[in-house]
Amino acid sequence: MARWGVMFPGQGAQYVGMGRSVYDRYQEARETFQEADEALGYSLTAVIFNGPDDRIRDTEVQQPAILTASVAIWRVLKTLRPDWEPVLGLGLSLGEYTAYVAAGSLSFADAVRLTRIRGRAMQEAVPKGTGGMLAVLGLADDVVGELCRRAAEVGWVEPANYNAPGQVVISGVNEGLNAAETLVRQAGGRTVRLSVSAPFHSRLLESAGQVVAEALSAITVLRARFPVVANVDSALVTEPGEIVPRLVRQVFRPVQFEQGVRRTIAEGVDALVEVGPGRSLTSLVKKIERRLTTLTVEDVEGVTRALELV
Repeated sequence: MARWGVMFPGQGAQYVGMGRSVYDRYQEARETFQEADEALGYSLTAVIFNGPDDRIRDTEVQQPAILTASVAIWRVLKTLRPDWEPVLGLGLSLGEYTAYVAAGSLSFADAVRLTRIRGRAMQEAVPKGTGGMLAVLGLADDVVGELCRRAAEVGWVEPANYNAPGQVVISGVNEGLNAAETLVRQAGGRTVRLSVSAPFHSRLLESAGQVVAEALSAITVLRARFPVVANVDSALVTEPGEIVPRLVRQVFRPVQFEQGVRRTIAEGVDALVEVGPGRSLTSLVKKIERRLTTLTVEDVEGVTRALELV
């Protein structure tokens, strides 16, 4: 019998209309969207289902929106299969917060408000338009690290996401990113500018980490029902004293997604279900270890498939 883990997507997975089919079919999903609206004091549901696209891409909207759609689907799965519990959970950046909601460490309402605060703080940490992120494809991690060190002589830039073999995202100020782009091409790699307006998961966001620390200190974090793989160091965490400092560091330290997937494999997990909009994490997992069984659940059809397998 497969040992299942659950994973939740991060920023970039959003699209207008995400979660709509489960909302229309299941009461648990409708209640989740309503709870998010009440927690934020405005209709996040209307933004998720109706857009406009520019609004849902706004970081302080995007983060609670993806969280809400993912938790709605998760709650539907747990209602229909209450006896199923994953071996562990993980997520990409924002998705780690969703994993803690699924594991019972964070209440959903607290997580919705917390991710809005986190999104706003991450956006405001660096003047808009002065920094961003760049995906580097086709080069080894250590090569990317060395190119970042060279580019940083022009403007600060550093690795931000270790997503999969040959896929590293770097963050920094525009001058550093421009220099890194040239160096990557000279080294035989490819680059893709990401549609973000801040250098996430870099030391330039330490001030945002302080904001997140203050927000976390004001809420109750409980022991997780199942362990979650932390982004910053791939540790399996369950206790509040382990969770909180890692969520703070996660804001300004690199996301170790590839290492997190390898940790899940080391723990005996042989199947991963991606719960939430899109299938970006499933795509990354297949680049890391093709033998892992994967399943995406973002709509009613996905829920039906999941119930047959888990």
